[in-house]
Amino acid sequence: MGFSGHLVFARSQHRLLEAPLFADIAPAPGDEAHEWPIRPGGWRTLQLEVGIWEYEMLSGLVEWTGAPACVAHVTDSGTALVTGLDPEGRHWHAWLNPDNAASAFLRTAADVGDAGVWVDSPEFEEARARKRAELEAEIPANAGRALAWATAAGVRTTAEQHHIEELLRTHATFAEDLFASLLDELDFPEAPFA
Repeated sequence: MGFSGHLVFARSQHRLLEAPLFADIAPAPGDEAHEWPIRPGGWRTLQLEVGIWEYEMLSGLVEWTGAPACVAHVTDSGTALVTGLDPEGRHWHAWLNPDNAASAFLRTAADVGDAGVWVDSPEFEEARARKRAELEAEIPANAGRALAWATAAGVRTTAEQHHIEELLRTHATFAEDLFASLLDELDFPEAPFA
């Protein structure tokens, strides 16, 4: 079983858990909450288990840091929905591992009692293909918004949109790795090796 939770990315001179928005929801003992190595410029990634982060907190984080921020909602390491926001209120989102995301959207058909039968059916494959096509159609706009967000973050990005689009179409075993690769591709400075 992979990681399920949130990857919160923002610029701060302080640990992200010190943000006021975490005051009432500090992780309980036994919950996982740790920071990845800090990227130059104070860019931090906080990894949180499920249940600690709510989408509405993103605007509070942007307000606290005064800089763009994003969060990836990761499901069992198989897929992630990344949502970014800047201080001007512009937001973007993109799915990582879109093939997995397309499958995750689909519920067992009402006339099929056994989920295993549904997943192995031609109807499931057709529904998954339709959802994958919908996600594919969103990739160019999402990649463009991600680039604009990185620019708003003060990153002198030399990334080309087609490279971001390619990454958003990529499949990796761990969506967390794709999240780190997306930040790298957007030209956020890479964290030094420990």
